[in-house]
Amino acid sequence: MSQFDITTLGEIMVRLSVPAGERLELTRTLDVQPGGAEGNVATALARLGRRCAWGGALPDNALGRLIANRLRLANVDLGCVHWASEGRAGLYFLEFAGSPRNSEVIYDRAESCAARLTPDQIDWSRLMDTRHFHVSGITPALSSQGLACTQRSLGEARDRGITTSLDVNFRARMWSPAAARSALLPLMPQVDVLFCSRKDAEMVFGFTGDSRSRLRQLACLVQPGVAVMSSGAEGVWARQADTEHFEKALPVEVADRLGAGDAMAAGVLHGYLDNDLSQGLRYGTLLAALILTQHGDMLVATAREIETLLQSGGGTLAR
Repeated sequence: MSQFDITTLGEIMVRLSVPAGERLELTRTLDVQPGGAEGNVATALARLGRRCAWGGALPDNALGRLIANRLRLANVDLGCVHWASEGRAGLYFLEFAGSPRNSEVIYDRAESCAARLTPDQIDWSRLMDTRHFHVSGITPALSSQGLACTQRSLGEARDRGITTSLDVNFRARMWSPAAARSALLPLMPQVDVLFCSRKDAEMVFGFTGDSRSRLRQLACLVQPGVAVMSSGAEGVWARQADTEHFEKALPVEVADRLGAGDAMAAGVLHGYLDNDLSQGLRYGTLLAALILTQHGDMLVATAREIETLLQSGGGTLAR
C-alpha cells in the first residue's frame, strides 16, 4: 500500500494582499497568507481526509516556516521538502478591486528556492510513494530547473505505474502562450488527467468553439485519459473516453477570487481516486465555491462540513 493518496510538486509563495478598497501604493496594512497551486490542491485534499504530501523547496527561515506551518495545519506531509540554507521564498502582492477595475497581482519571485530546485534535490522514492501525482503548468514556467523537475516527476510516476494529473494554469506574466505550448505538449503522453480552463484552452492550445468543442479537443491530448475544463460561472466539464460529464457552478458570494481552480481540481481528484468522476465534479464545484467565500488561497474546512454542504446544498443557518 502506498504511503500517500496524492503527492504534489511546486512552489508555494507568501501572498501579501491589500485590504479591499485600498491601493497598494498607499496601504499601510498587508494580510499575509501562503499560496501556490500544488500546495492549494494538497491542502484541500488533506481537508477531505486524503493522505497528501507536498514537495518543493523552502528557505530555512521564518517565511519558509510560515508556509510549512499552514500545510501542517491541514495535515499535509512535508517529508519531501528541500530546506534551502540560502535563497528566498517567492512573494506576490494582491490588490483587490471591484468593477470596473481589475484586481492586480505583482510577482516578486525571481530566483526563489523553488525556481532553483533541481531534480537531484528531490526525494523521489518518497514523493512517488503514492497512488497519484499532481503538478501544474506554473512549475515548468518558473525556470529551466522547474521544467526539468516537472519532466522528471511525470517520468518517474509513469515508470512506477502511478497516475498523474497536470493543471495548465497559464500565467501570462510568467511565459508566453507559445512557450507554454512548447513545454506542455510533450508532457501530455505522461498525463492521465488534464485540467484546463476554457480560456487557457484557447490561449495556450488554440482551441476554439463552444465549451463541448473545446473539451473534446483537450481530451485528444490525453487519450485515453480524462480532460477536465472549468468554464467560470457556467460550471465544470469532463470527458473520459466517449463519456462527457457536466456540473453546474454553485451560486456564491465572493470574498476572494483566488484559489478556485485549485480547489476544483482537488475535488475532481477526490472523486477520480474513487473511480467516480461525476462525484468528483460535484466535489469540485462545491470546493471551488467554498474557497471563494474565504480569504486566502488554501481551503479551510472540515471533511464533515464539506460532506454536509454536499448533501444540503448549503446556504442555511447552522444552529
